[in-house]
Amino acid sequence: MSRQLAFDLPTRPSLRREDLFISPANTLAVAALDGWGAWPQNRMILAGPHGAGKTHLAHVWATAAGAVLVESGALPGADLRALAEEPAVALEDADRLAGDRDAEVALFHLHNLLAERRVPFLLTARTPPRDWGLTLPDIRSRMQAAPLARLDPPDDALLSAVLVKLFADRQITVAPTLIAYLGQRMDRDLATARALVAALDARSLAEGRPITRQMAAELLDGADFWAS
Repeated sequence: MSRQLAFDLPTRPSLRREDLFISPANTLAVAALDGWGAWPQNRMILAGPHGAGKTHLAHVWATAAGAVLVESGALPGADLRALAEEPAVALEDADRLAGDRDAEVALFHLHNLLAERRVPFLLTARTPPRDWGLTLPDIRSRMQAAPLARLDPPDDALLSAVLVKLFADRQITVAPTLIAYLGQRMDRDLATARALVAALDARSLAEGRPITRQMAAELLDGADFWAS
């Protein structure tokens, strides 16, 4: 079969509230973020493993709270006083700041500025603060005292809903049986789901054939996907 040129066009995943699927894996975390107006000291840490949906929830909360989203890598050089003027702040991957003294100092000062001005502050991380490896005692104690909302790895219902959404983001409709098959074969995290859907879309375009269970089996049984 002749191969077609396939262009890796960027897709824009939808991170709206209406695209958020609620399941036992995230229901308590969603409730905690929905109650942001009553957070103790206006702060919350959202912790969950890679691919559990932290980014989606952070975007949903940012929309509701009017928050600015900050990547952890951008924090050391950020204008902290300007951030403190925002209605709310969400800091993604806060655990990645641990071990970098300048980054920890920036987090310490931002935390204090936001607390002084009572600005809601959401931090996302893969683990609770006690496991981050923070070296500065002042910021370590403040992070460990913050309330914690946990995300569990996706359950069957959540993983299936996310797969359907990821295909829909690419304007692809697949059979429900394929969704069930993928859920049984793949690692149970949302990052793998994104990579798998992208790989299936690319192969479908390159080979000029629809996405089927046979194509999924070929991909999952090959070494290239798991090595990427």
